[in-house]
Amino acid sequence: MQNDYISDQIDSFDARIIAALVEDGRISVTDLAAKVGLSRSPCQARLKRLLDEGYIRGFRAVLDPAKLGLDHIAFTEVKLSETTEAALTAFNRAVMKIREVEACHMIAGSFDYLLKVRTRDIRRYREVLGERISSLPHVASTSTYVVMEPVKDDGA
Repeated sequence: MQNDYISDQIDSFDARIIAALVEDGRISVTDLAAKVGLSRSPCQARLKRLLDEGYIRGFRAVLDPAKLGLDHIAFTEVKLSETTEAALTAFNRAVMKIREVEACHMIAGSFDYLLKVRTRDIRRYREVLGERISSLPHVASTSTYVVMEPVKDDGA
């Protein structure tokens, strides 16, 4: 198993636990222990520590957006009118409240933020853009890229 989860803070057992959970987040502790080469108790203790220390932030269901009628994806570039710490904080807090914004990243480049927005269709996206995103604090302009077909999307 390739192990991309090595850092100075965790050892190879912790890294194998993380890799196994990425592969199957519903694996039992007994099966996890067998998979990483530990007995159940030490594996469970390591898992608890990884959770307590924030290496593992939680577990969730990965949904099929198309089956839920949410297969329209748009990426929205956002330029702010100012990038003071107060403006960035205000934008960050406000964007967190928009349910349709699946991801928001501050970008170093010709714009300030890149949003991944998921809606049921282009009409709903237009509403979200016009009524919610464009009215966020300090938004000066936006630019949209509509996804034609997702090729790789790990649900992150």
